[in-house]
Amino acid sequence: MRRQKSFINDFNTLYLVATPIGNLDDMTFRSIETLKKVDVIFAEDKRVSIKLLNHFDIKTPLHTYHEFNKESATKEIIDKLMSGLDVALISDAGYPVISDPGYFVVKEALKEDINVVSIPGANALLSALVVSGIAPMPFTFFGFLDSKEGKRRKQLAEFSKQNETIILYESPHRINKTLNNIYEVLGDREIALARELTKKFEEIITGKVSEIKDIEDIKGEMVIIIGPNNNEEVDLELSLIDAIEREIDNGLSEKEAIKTIAKKRKLQKNTVYMEYHSNKK
Repeated sequence: MRRQKSFINDFNTLYLVATPIGNLDDMTFRSIETLKKVDVIFAEDKRVSIKLLNHFDIKTPLHTYHEFNKESATKEIIDKLMSGLDVALISDAGYPVISDPGYFVVKEALKEDINVVSIPGANALLSALVVSGIAPMPFTFFGFLDSKEGKRRKQLAEFSKQNETIILYESPHRINKTLNNIYEVLGDREIALARELTKKFEEIITGKVSEIKDIEDIKGEMVIIIGPNNNEEVDLELSLIDAIEREIDNGLSEKEAIKTIAKKRKLQKNTVYMEYHSNKK
């Protein structure tokens, strides 16, 4: 077990600092203060981050940490932290670690008993979720689907087993292919497409997948919010026990199968659990 009391110890700290996802006014005072006081900043792309640092007159030395140098850069970060320096990690936009290789260095820092502290700020997936009008909980965040269509369809097929809101990221050049894959694999669900969040041309597009899947002339990084499957048919010809066994045969655990059938049949989960364990074959 590891317990970190972040602000009442003398350990050096790796700060995970959220940066604006478009609008520089979303940079918090705490984020600016943290980036000024640390000894070094590691950024995903120095060309992007230097604009942010210059805007807020932050003079801290800047190094790179990205997917292609994460192993060597992680060693450099850990060495600096172990030598007594404080380090900040930032992404091009939003939180480091979310759809970003920062997870790799966080794991290594924790192994060395280094403080890891989050400095909150803007976040694309939550910004899109709260304005989507789609049920916010529970949700699954996946990030970017695979660029290859076959693998992308398989990933979407996994979501068909879940009855909750799904959040994806997507780039503009692939958005129509992905939306059509969603329609083909998950059906005509409620959906929201959020683009250019916090920027001048922010746009939130809502409707059914069939209405949005062939949309044209949209640019910018996008967040896709896919609503849960609320139209799933309930096979009442099956007994409660057989319905649960069928879900288990389809790959769900016993716990997940009981939860799924209880939700489909609008029964208390404990009631279904007791019925199943009293009468299962």
